Amino acid sequence: MVFRNAEVPELPASYIDTPGETLLWDALENDCNDSDSGCEALVIPHNSNLSAGQMFPLQRADGSPLDADYAAQRQRMEPLVEIMQHKGASECFYAPGTTRDELCAFEQLSRDNIARFDTPPQPDTGFLRDTWLQGLSQQAQTGINPFHFGVIASTDTHLGAPGAVAEADFLGHGGDGVPALKAVPPGLPDKLEYNPGGLAVVWAEQNTRDALFTAMQRREVYGTSGPRIVSRLFAGFDLEPALCAAPDMAAQGYARAVPMGSDLGPAPVGATMTLLLAAQQDAGAGAEPGLPLQKIQVVKGWLDADGERHERVYDAVGDAEPRGTVDTASCATGGSGHARLCAVWSDPDFDPSQRAFYYSRVVENPSCRWSQRLCVAGGVDCSRPETIGEGFEGCCAAEHRPVVQERAWSSPVWYQPTTP
Repeated sequence: MVFRNAEVPELPASYIDTPGETLLWDALENDCNDSDSGCEALVIPHNSNLSAGQMFPLQRADGSPLDADYAAQRQRMEPLVEIMQHKGASECFYAPGTTRDELCAFEQLSRDNIARFDTPPQPDTGFLRDTWLQGLSQQAQTGINPFHFGVIASTDTHLGAPGAVAEADFLGHGGDGVPALKAVPPGLPDKLEYNPGGLAVVWAEQNTRDALFTAMQRREVYGTSGPRIVSRLFAGFDLEPALCAAPDMAAQGYARAVPMGSDLGPAPVGATMTLLLAAQQDAGAGAEPGLPLQKIQVVKGWLDADGERHERVYDAVGDAEPRGTVDTASCATGGSGHARLCAVWSDPDFDPSQRAFYYSRVVENPSCRWSQRLCVAGGVDCSRPETIGEGFEGCCAAEHRPVVQERAWSSPVWYQPTTP
């Protein structure tokens, strides 16, 4: 729960009093948003990848279908959702041989629940791309999209160290995983399945509580898997490629299009959906320079005339395959990439009658994952068992992933074929 200012309810809403999402929203509206006290709150659900599909239900608690009142309240109270954190990514589901988008395998956990039951994830167990598609279907039925979420990322760290997301010096989570009771344990400080977490990024006019809160309400936010990648997305009709070279690119984006997190109304006759996409690599600091970018992708989801849901991933700008390299024996990086990427992308499959959403995924060059960095620093050679010190056994486990491609996800833009 995030509050606009220091005006807050006298007591927090507890699970004992509000054991369900609608009860929590009711309590916050009664005690805060509708109280005329200046209090204002929003809610950001997290870890939907470990919700066993219960985070975004398609019916109310009593089994009745979702209606317009439920959808409107969820839009008011939950404008954002968490796309990644310490316990995995929630963007999309991946299974070898069944999913085309291999980048969905990024930080996907092997189970679908926080209770540690051994049930594997499925496409509909809390992943946001499927949820956004379900939202389009719900909107077609009730007129309002209950899953109209922008995205942030975060750490969920229990160390009291917000923003400690660097793969190079990950200290572990401090809670779930490998507890850090009095000191960081030897070897790998966390379970292999976990990661340092991500960052929330807000496009706000000022670095003030009020401006940040308002930007979150309008969903002009994005998440990264850790690097400080700068990402922009504007959506409009027939934008010109020359915008990438304009010194006032962002100002023109606001004037001629809508930013990430927005709705875009019906297309003029004969017009084409165009997205202005721009990204800059993490500038880095000191001995840890940022890595170049590989590409920007556009992810589209839409409903066809029969109400069937579809999705597609487009490489919009950059290199289809990585030109950057990483030596897992030393974690040295090389090859080529891009400090900045920009393009005006046109949807080659645009149908002005179809409800759709678009978001961008900025992909960085490959690098060593936190676990591999520590394995290298610990001198581990899996062909020589004597080099595997205490706590480093995971370096040689079959499930160990030595390489990672960090990324940034924008909030979607929703195309509405009728006036929203």
